[in-house]
Amino acid sequence: MPTLDAPIAADIATAPTQAERFFFDNNGYLVLENFLAADHIARLLDALDRAVARRRRAAEADPSLNRITLKNGPKSTRILYILDDDPLFLEMLDWPAILPYVKALMGPIFHHLASDAIVEHGSDLISRTGGWHIDGNFGGYRNLGYPIPLMQLKVGYYLTDMSRPGNANLTVVPGSHKAAHPPAEEDLKRRDLFPGAVQVCAPAGSAILFHNAIWHTAGPFASPEHQRTMLYYAYEHPWMLSCEETWHYDKDFYNHRLKPEQHKYFHGLFFDPHERRQGWG
Repeated sequence: MPTLDAPIAADIATAPTQAERFFFDNNGYLVLENFLAADHIARLLDALDRAVARRRRAAEADPSLNRITLKNGPKSTRILYILDDDPLFLEMLDWPAILPYVKALMGPIFHHLASDAIVEHGSDLISRTGGWHIDGNFGGYRNLGYPIPLMQLKVGYYLTDMSRPGNANLTVVPGSHKAAHPPAEEDLKRRDLFPGAVQVCAPAGSAILFHNAIWHTAGPFASPEHQRTMLYYAYEHPWMLSCEETWHYDKDFYNHRLKPEQHKYFHGLFFDPHERRQGWG
């Protein structure tokens, strides 16, 4: 599977390259290896361990919180709306190295859509099946017709080594974002045997960008010992209706914990007083 390296020390002023744009446009995803430094990965993993433990305790005390803390086994958890769980997660919202890519693909002005973190172990999920989907409202924006336009850009960060298949790697069907028809139902019931499917293999610290209309899923676990840990951030056009995540945070988050330069990634109505803006920014 072709990948495109993005060394940590790369000049982000020139990103993305023409080759990266061409690859994304034609395949619907892009792999940027060595995107996060080793010490940064370690700090994110520590923060995630604390956040997952705290979230699981809170959900045990208040079952209504299970809607944002998805417990998929003793070791496996997906937590939604992570921006306020740790300053390191909020920092990744506008991580300087990723911004040129988001701006190039979404346009110079964009909004935050969603954030979540995934910790999965094969011992919990080795028998998991299904899961093929595209992202977005209305069944993945299918009401807009085919091919479905770029409405959301998802950025996934591998925090554990995923350089080999069988670790529930993000699995995609390259080029499927340009399809004029959805897949056959019998193919959607398949896993890595889906025609043309590719398990995205990359080392810890890699960033994977993908189009909302690319067909994707979590790949299979090859062993109970295998695991994957990821962060996900999604971005959308500023004229789109704010998603459920943006209503989850309180006024103190918007007015005090967000940096002033981060305000532009959210609708002005979330701030107190509301921010009156020229244009969409």
